[in-house]
Amino acid sequence: MLNEAELGYRMEQQRQAWAAEVPKIIAIDPGNEQSAYVIWDGAKIHDMGILDNWGIRTVLHDIVETVWMAAIEMVASYGMPVGREVFETCVWIGRFCELATEHDFVYRKDVKMHLCQSMRAKDSNIRQALIDRFGPPGTKKDPGVTYGLKKDLWSAFAVAVTWWDLHRRKEG
Repeated sequence: MLNEAELGYRMEQQRQAWAAEVPKIIAIDPGNEQSAYVIWDGAKIHDMGILDNWGIRTVLHDIVETVWMAAIEMVASYGMPVGREVFETCVWIGRFCELATEHDFVYRKDVKMHLCQSMRAKDSNIRQALIDRFGPPGTKKDPGVTYGLKKDLWSAFAVAVTWWDLHRRKEG
C-alpha cells in the first residue's frame, strides 16, 4: 500500500495528465476497512489500487475534477441476516458518495447479468468473462487491458465495465 506522501504525489501527476483526456469514471468495490478502485475510460485502465477506505477518500478528493462519475458497487439485501461488516461498508459507501460530484450505484446482480447472463455467476465466472472480452492480462513486457488486476480489483473493474456499457450505450 502507498503511504500518504506517495499517494499524494502519484495522484497529482495523474490529475495533470488526465485533465485533457477522454471522460473517465472511477469504479469502487467497497469494503468495511479497505476498498478497490479502477479508473476506466471505456478502453483503458488509467489507475487502480486497493487502499484503506481513508485512502480511497483521498483518491476521490484528488480526482473529483478529472472523472465525471463514481460507479460504486452497492450492498443489496437478499433476505439473509448480515453482520456488522455489511453495515460498516454501507457507511463507507455514503462517505464515498459525499466526495463524488456524480455517483451511481451498481448492484452485483447487474454485474452478473451483464457480464455472464446468469445470476448464479461467481467471481471466477465474472473474471473469465472479462478476460474473454478484453484478452489475457499479459505480462509486464506485453501488458493486456487487465494487466495488474488481482483480488478485489477484478470486482472494481467489473463494476466499471458494467456501468460504462449500460450508461454509455444510452448516451451514444
